[in-house]
Amino acid sequence: MRLLFVIVWVLFSWPVSAESTNVEPLTTLDEGRDWSAVGRLTINGGEGFCTASLITPTLLITAAHCLFDPDTAQRLDVADMEFQAGFRNGRAEAYRKVRLALPHPNYKYQPQVTVDRVMSDLALLELVTPIKSTKIKPFQISNIPPVGQNVSVVSYARGRSEIPSYQRICEIFERQQDMLIMTCDVDFGASGSPVFDFSLGYPRIVSVVSAMAKFKGNKVSLGAALTPLLTGFADEFSLRV
Repeated sequence: MRLLFVIVWVLFSWPVSAESTNVEPLTTLDEGRDWSAVGRLTINGGEGFCTASLITPTLLITAAHCLFDPDTAQRLDVADMEFQAGFRNGRAEAYRKVRLALPHPNYKYQPQVTVDRVMSDLALLELVTPIKSTKIKPFQISNIPPVGQNVSVVSYARGRSEIPSYQRICEIFERQQDMLIMTCDVDFGASGSPVFDFSLGYPRIVSVVSAMAKFKGNKVSLGAALTPLLTGFADEFSLRV
């Protein structure tokens, strides 16, 4: 499928220089209380990270490209991955190693970011032991809202890797098949960040951030509709989607 974007960057997070972004830092525990199920997924022994979220006490979702070394395109060792729930200023509310990490069955790592790649850029990770803290509540998932509806994003990224950040309002700008083009402000490290719909008054995940791009002259973020992708994992994890 042809590439639709003027410029595209994958949001895999290896150490880079800081850069400010238009998001609100969740500086205190009170501010981050509702988002403790979002955390950093450290990769390759801490050399890089992505953002990941709990959808059950034992399962995380993130972007599939986070499981691959961007230089060699080889799968990274799950033994070197750790989920740090609600990570803030050097401490997390829970730490868990990863037992199993599966990219979507249709996902194939490739340097060029295409619509096909974005539409399958999802991975499920199983933790070694469940997180059962009453302070860390897994998020529900939902079908995507219509084009033009507001969504929110919680992420870690370049220049804000120590504190989660919250963009309260961004928009689904356009939809191409099951790929969402959003106005959400993301940066390196935001891969896998949950995109939330609040139409029922509480957060439900509808997508995860895959990449950032330029589209029709605008800086945008890209992600795939979550519910269709999760059906590809139903056999492995007995998911209800």
